[in-house]
Amino acid sequence: MKYVCKYTPIEILAGFGINTELLNPTAENYELSDQYIHSNVCSYSRSIIEERLRDYSDPIILTSCCDSIERAGDVLKNLGQEVYIINLPHHNDNCCSKLLYQKELIRLIEDLSKVMNKNFDVEKFYDSFDSKTEEISGKYVSVMGARINSDLLELIKNESPLPIKNNTCTGIRSVAKPPKTDDIEELMTRYSDMLLSQIPCIRMSDISKRRDLIEDPNLCGIIYNTVNFCDFYSFEYSRLKTALNVPILKIETDYTLLATEQIKTRLGAFYVNLVVKPKKNKRKTSTSHTYYAGIDNGSTSTNAVIIDNNNNIISFAIVPTGVKVAESAQKALDEALNKAGLEIEDISKIVTTGYGRARIDFRTKDVTEITCHAKGAYFLNPNVRTIIDIGGQDSKVIRLDENGNVTDFVMNDKCAAGTGRFIEMMAQSLQLTLEEMSTYGLKWNEDIAISSMCSVFAQSEVVSLIASDKKLEDIVHGINNSIASKVISLGKRGKLEREFMMTGGVARNIGVVRAIEEKLEAEITVPEEPDICGALGAALIASEN
Repeated sequence: MKYVCKYTPIEILAGFGINTELLNPTAENYELSDQYIHSNVCSYSRSIIEERLRDYSDPIILTSCCDSIERAGDVLKNLGQEVYIINLPHHNDNCCSKLLYQKELIRLIEDLSKVMNKNFDVEKFYDSFDSKTEEISGKYVSVMGARINSDLLELIKNESPLPIKNNTCTGIRSVAKPPKTDDIEELMTRYSDMLLSQIPCIRMSDISKRRDLIEDPNLCGIIYNTVNFCDFYSFEYSRLKTALNVPILKIETDYTLLATEQIKTRLGAFYVNLVVKPKKNKRKTSTSHTYYAGIDNGSTSTNAVIIDNNNNIISFAIVPTGVKVAESAQKALDEALNKAGLEIEDISKIVTTGYGRARIDFRTKDVTEITCHAKGAYFLNPNVRTIIDIGGQDSKVIRLDENGNVTDFVMNDKCAAGTGRFIEMMAQSLQLTLEEMSTYGLKWNEDIAISSMCSVFAQSEVVSLIASDKKLEDIVHGINNSIASKVISLGKRGKLEREFMMTGGVARNIGVVRAIEEKLEAEITVPEEPDICGALGAALIASEN
């Protein structure tokens, strides 16, 4: 039998000889479930329905832990599947709730006895209690928040330099064995108490015991997992973000692995700050030259930078990213080598970054682009404290300390709005080149607002403005303001601190830069070659290592 909640009385099921398994599927898509439930319902509930529609064999037992789970149970029941739903009290701190749950447990025993025509075996019940706990000695990273699928948890573990402890909703099921008694009602009273005395789900009335998850001197960082359209755990994240001194990273999943590369990027930048870095020796000036290369493989362009052992930029190249990542990287590096008059044998180390960084076979090492942009920006201007990087498919706001270390970052990877791709779509609608888009909005008369948050709807809005005979200059100004608003909104999730630098291809768009400056009420530094900042940071990391 499959179950979904840590408050599920799986030990009772064991008392009837029923094997149980936590249902925690990774969905490839929601093609089937979307025919029966709205797409804005909790992604985990949708994944349950999707999994059960594709592979229905065992019965499933649910608890009324939330409306979405109950809704999933209703859908499966209507489809003729065998579903048990246990009413779970949400008050875990009073005797009445424990008595109510005791009655639910007794009802379950009676129902199973009738259906299976067998008696509840108390010895099997006691033997089923799992005394195994996840033992981690020393420093570790805690994964907290909502339930997490096994594939994503494995990804987090594989990328981490420290041990990972699963402290998510279903990862911390720990039910103590109740004292023995021959009275079933008394036994279920004690068992109910044990179930409701676990480290609580965030939906419970008393969540004070969750402090146990963060009051550990070996805790080095928290990866806080949330599920699409489930807001409960987001409230706890907001509180922990301001209350804790350890690094904390929020990730959000839709129970598929479609955002794997974006999550890897965030994890890579997060893990960098967990590792104690050795003190750097001052680089000695040498008459003999050693060369290092950094390659930033982005969604739109692939950039390569070559520096020498004195951190002088020798050459750089910017090429379009093709469908084959390694070929684009090789082309960018070859072009940079030709400009410098060097051969590949002259390059001591190559560090790659960007979404395609791990697929470039000739790399020495790959590093997340958040770290590389921070390194490159700080090298160009040590006074920089906030980096605004707008690339082809995402936007990032990165905050640095006085030593150039990343202290916080936020990414917009859910939608193309506010990215380079968004500008390309708008330029196509207006029949302008990207160069024309850069300057058209600087001279405007009417302040037009582009209100749609979705890129596709925003494009439709622009088409309507064209049909209304609005001037191109005013429309472009509205587009620039829309991008600026999204970036500022993204940045304010953390803390925006002067001095500001803008990197990425969109930094070449003067209109967007000016719009962001107006909303920040501050000047933004734009490097002479903003596209290569990430590749420069990668090259600097290569030279340090």
